[in-house]
Amino acid sequence: MKHQVIDIKNAKNFVGEGVTVRGWLYNKRESGKIIFLEIRDGSGTIQGIVHQPSVGDELFEKAKILTMESSVIVSGTINKHPKLDDVYELAVSDIEIIQLVTDEYPISKKEHGPEFLLDNRHLWLRSSKQRAIQVVRDSIIHAIYDFFRAEGFTKIDAPILTPNACEGTTDLFEIDYFGKPAYLTQSGQLYLEAAIFSVGKCYDFGPVFRAEKSKTRRHLNEFWMMDAEMPFCDQKMNENIQEDLLCSIVEYVLKNNKKELEILERDTAELYNLKRPFHRMKHKDAVKKMKELGLSAEYDDDFGAEAEIEFANSFDRPVFIEDYPAKVKAFYMKRAEDDADKARCADLLVPGLGEIFGGSQREDDYEILLGRIKEHNLPVEPFNWYLDLRKFGSVPHSGFGLGLERVVSWICGTSHVRETIPFPRVLNRVSP
Repeated sequence: MKHQVIDIKNAKNFVGEGVTVRGWLYNKRESGKIIFLEIRDGSGTIQGIVHQPSVGDELFEKAKILTMESSVIVSGTINKHPKLDDVYELAVSDIEIIQLVTDEYPISKKEHGPEFLLDNRHLWLRSSKQRAIQVVRDSIIHAIYDFFRAEGFTKIDAPILTPNACEGTTDLFEIDYFGKPAYLTQSGQLYLEAAIFSVGKCYDFGPVFRAEKSKTRRHLNEFWMMDAEMPFCDQKMNENIQEDLLCSIVEYVLKNNKKELEILERDTAELYNLKRPFHRMKHKDAVKKMKELGLSAEYDDDFGAEAEIEFANSFDRPVFIEDYPAKVKAFYMKRAEDDADKARCADLLVPGLGEIFGGSQREDDYEILLGRIKEHNLPVEPFNWYLDLRKFGSVPHSGFGLGLERVVSWICGTSHVRETIPFPRVLNRVSP
């Protein structure tokens, strides 16, 4: 019988046909004259059945010596599982061993601590739950691209090396750039603001870096961020776009990643029940409610991570917190028309995680923006190019950013964002 090489995920299309799959032994169990091989190829897993009376002693012994994570090429016939729906098996007729693993595989099925797993992240990625997270991550990325293309946005690639901070913070990774200081980017936002005058609505998507000495479950020192910027857009319109984007991402994942969400044991009721409009609440009203809930919050300050999470948990869907105190927000945010001490901005909080989106209307007046830069004790010269945007055709505009890993964490229901990126970089870890 001629065997066609297939991806395991396509096995259902080859019932009754001879096929070949190439991958790794994920698990094995024996029962008398039958050996069950669980084979993984990256696209999925399939159970291969080695029946001694059918294949003979030589092939049966070859299956018997296989060890976990050995690489193999296995041929056989695809059959529908006799009891389970949408499950297919491989009646094995041949096995070619590419590499027989002779060392004990470090990531066994027993419990391991987080440090051990992170030390072996290069192997931990192979586990079913870690693979599922990365597949969902890929879907979220595709959903973001699809959304912006459908909405008429243009992708702009902002630089990773920058001469100054986006938000004027000191949490920067500084490098020597041919004798001059430069920094790894915190955000591509300022460059997107320049691009709106060229291409209109635009977005970027890439790695960003924060030298924060934070050990919370929501923080990484290297992560992927998507920023979007829209001309002739106020903060209300900005929030509506964020709302549409998040709903679009969730719909895409629910459609394309049911199996992965099942592997992750994610309770999808929250995702299926996601609906517009999201809740909206002013910062001062949020502080009042937080205090009623017994949470720590101040009227003139930002919120702590745990307070954010508990507050978000009190809602049945995401909530925008609007108009934070301007003194705790970035210099480029426009002030509220009815209260100069408030920034025209909003953070989007989701249950279980807290903030995942943050955005604002930008200050579009040259003199006011110049004054804000000085108020924040920032050097003017590195921002001269940014100030030029307010001198040559300035318009009202708004934008927002999302941390990819936080979105992945929320949708997958992970306990820590370090599982949402292939190789996490946190305060005490820069390897493997």
